[in-house]
This record gives sequence, C-alpha cells and structure tokens, in this order.
Amino acid sequence: MDIKFRKYHALGNDFVVLDQQLQNVSKRRLPRLAREMCDRRTGVGADGLLSLSSSRKADCRMDIYNADGGWAEKSGNGLRIAAVYLSGKRRNCRQLNIETGTSVDSARLVRKIAGGYVVRTELGKPEFETSRIPVRTRQRFVINSPLKIGSVELQMSCVAVGNPHAVILVDSFDFDWPALGAEIETARPFPNGTNVEFVKVTNPEKIELAEWERGVGATGSCGTGAAAAVATLVMMGLAERRCEVVFDTGSLKVDWKTGTDIIEITGAVRFVMQGTYDFR
Repeated sequence: MDIKFRKYHALGNDFVVLDQQLQNVSKRRLPRLAREMCDRRTGVGADGLLSLSSSRKADCRMDIYNADGGWAEKSGNGLRIAAVYLSGKRRNCRQLNIETGTSVDSARLVRKIAGGYVVRTELGKPEFETSRIPVRTRQRFVINSPLKIGSVELQMSCVAVGNPHAVILVDSFDFDWPALGAEIETARPFPNGTNVEFVKVTNPEKIELAEWERGVGATGSCGTGAAAAVATLVMMGLAERRCEVVFDTGSLKVDWKTGTDIIEITGAVRFVMQGTYDFR
C-alpha cells in the first residue's frame, strides 16, 4: 500500500501527517505504520504520526501515534502542525478547530515565516488533581512534593494538559537527564506512563526545558510539556502566566489565560518534505 504523507517539524519535534480522507488505513494497522514510518534508519524518521480524519465536532480529528506505536491523547506541537496542513488543504483557512482524544482545541495561523508559519493553539485547562492525571498516590495534588520512583523519592510536580506530565526543577542540565526521564516515564505511579520535563528557571518570564516524551524519548521540544512546566511554576510562584519556554531548538510562548484558565502556546511550524511510503 502506497502511503502519501507530508512531514513537518515544530522546533525539532517532527511528525508525519497521514490524511485519512485521502487514503484509509485501519486503526489496528496504525501502530505498526507509526513504528515503521517513524524509524530514523529504515523509515521516514519522526517523533510521531498524526492521523487526520473527519470529525462531527470540529474541522478535523487528530490521533497521535508516538514513535513506539503507542496512542497519545494530545500533542501541542501536533495540533499546530495539523493546523498548517489543514490550512493548505482548505485554501489558506487560518482558524481551525481540531478534535483530539481529550478535547476540541482551536488553532490559528498567526503569520507566515520562511518555510512555514507561526501558529497559536489552545490546549485547554491544566489538571492538577492526581486522580485525573492519573498518578497513583494518596496525595490529592503533587506540587513540588516527593514521589517514590523505584527505591528513590524525587521532588516533582504532576499535571495533565490533555496528557500526563511530571515536572522536575533543576539547577542545570549537566547530568544524565534522558536516563532519569526514561525511568520516570514508566514508573509505577504513572499507570498510563508520563512525559517528563526538566526545568531550569532563568527568571519569572523565561525558563529552559529539556524534554523526555512518553513513547519517543528525548525530543527537540514539546508543546504540552512547555504548558505543563509554566502552569506548575505559576502554582509554585516561580513564573508568570505569560512565559517564554526555551529549548535547544528554539522557544515557545506560553500564555495561561487568567479569565478562562485556558493555556495557549505559540511557536513556529515548518514543512520538511512530502512523499510516498511503501507499507506492506
């Protein structure tokens, strides 16, 4: 089966886009397709696959499959990439509503840049109650609190932004944070796994972040991770609601709205390639 695809990246977080309205791949085959296409040696190479299909609630339904084939509830960078793809398909429509596994979020193309667009998207309200993230703990909230990971207690914060996150404050990134991220991702307190953010505070309006994504590993950036980090730091009194999140690959603007409690992220999306993949 020839799979037509387009590939984009958002600050180094790259996705292959599959348009189910042009070709139909069954849900049971999507995990294997994601694993094969995302392989950086034998496939196209990407952090994940975005499967776009029709929706009764929005302009489009987006299902995210990580590089390991696992389904994910939401992706902030994925939402912005889907918006760019759909805009081209719909004659430069700049405002779109996209359904994910947890909500319907709006995305807007703010302005054109070299090779792509700056895109702003909503991510909904952050959820700190542990039963809803979910986190296995007797604590109702985990905000800069000790949580047992294996035989060690680590100070962290837990939050959901449509998907689960564990946020850890650090003084520097001069340690093996990918190894620690991998251990936390699948630790017992997280029944659905978790994304992990290692965060260094520069000042209340600017933070640095290293990201370990569930089902992927270390990635260039993470939209929901940036939102999770800012929301957590606001709760701790360490950051403003409008904050720049800096990755090695660039930065995202995060705005946690005071009136609605909706988090928005804004950043660049760029087209990489298009092609056909032989899926058997």
